[in-house]
Amino acid sequence: MSALVRSVSVAAPLALLAAYTMLWQGEREAADPVVQAKGEAVASPIPRQYRALVDMTAQQAAEVTTGQAAQAQNDELRFAHSAIAAAAPFHALMSAGEDRKRALHCLAQAVYYEAAAEPDSGQRAVAQVVLNRVRHPAFAKTVCGVVYQRFNAAVCQFSFVCDGSLAQRPVPVLWNRAQRVAAGALEGQVEKSVGTATHYHADYVFPRWAPHLAKLAKIGAHIFYRWPGTWGLPRAFTGRYAGGEYVPAFDASHMASIAEPDIDYPPVAALPERRAANDVGGRMDPAKGWKLSIADPSRSNGALSSMLAAQEKTRTVALATDEHAVQKGQP
Repeated sequence: MSALVRSVSVAAPLALLAAYTMLWQGEREAADPVVQAKGEAVASPIPRQYRALVDMTAQQAAEVTTGQAAQAQNDELRFAHSAIAAAAPFHALMSAGEDRKRALHCLAQAVYYEAAAEPDSGQRAVAQVVLNRVRHPAFAKTVCGVVYQRFNAAVCQFSFVCDGSLAQRPVPVLWNRAQRVAAGALEGQVEKSVGTATHYHADYVFPRWAPHLAKLAKIGAHIFYRWPGTWGLPRAFTGRYAGGEYVPAFDASHMASIAEPDIDYPPVAALPERRAANDVGGRMDPAKGWKLSIADPSRSNGALSSMLAAQEKTRTVALATDEHAVQKGQP
């Protein structure tokens, strides 16, 4: 999510074509159970026609378009024509207890680190995606299990889990806001605008799985999707909350092993010139003895100075007239 991508190319491998044909026809077959990492509750079996798509979204960081090209592709990708069906309220953690406390913490983390700068509806949408995943066969059956899915792998489902963001202490005001949104979602509040969405990504990236899911809505900087076909409809969300919430400890040493990206910024002189040869454009060339000189505002002859001077002159005349009238009226 921003895992969900800050990551992911538009062309799908030829090997996936047959799987997608079956997928859109709604055929179902049993599959092997999903293998989960430690700390994740085991999810339900994945139908064979959806396996390739699940694998594609899980490896979302592998191929992704970014920048203006991504924004253009996102704009070209149309929204689904069908109506957005709202998800059912989540009531599995209504009662207080250790599981609810941990689930609230994990859900608030997702809301905060994924959408702290988003509007309220955008934060509620992120929380909705997490809870939708809890009830969908493709994902873990606990809130923390969903948020921390693949936390010990090279690519996380939510990038803040493994990109070092957790090392930053949350801003108290924003953290309290995220907690309120998370608490509301656990109490049954539903963000209808994203329906049964299980995926999203930032609008400045274009993951290769985007054209294969149903595009539902754009809120703030995030675009939300559901699974295609019957797997994205409310009746497919049959998963039961498993309990046993687990919050993995943050491992700072893991962050140290992540290599910093090499960014080779070219010198200014090497940047391409985009102006005519005789266009100095206000640039200064110290080699020619040029020096920056900014006029003192008090000595400037600008429009403001002229206006103030005119007002002062008028005021002086008015005062002189008043004084003459007073003197004339004296006995």
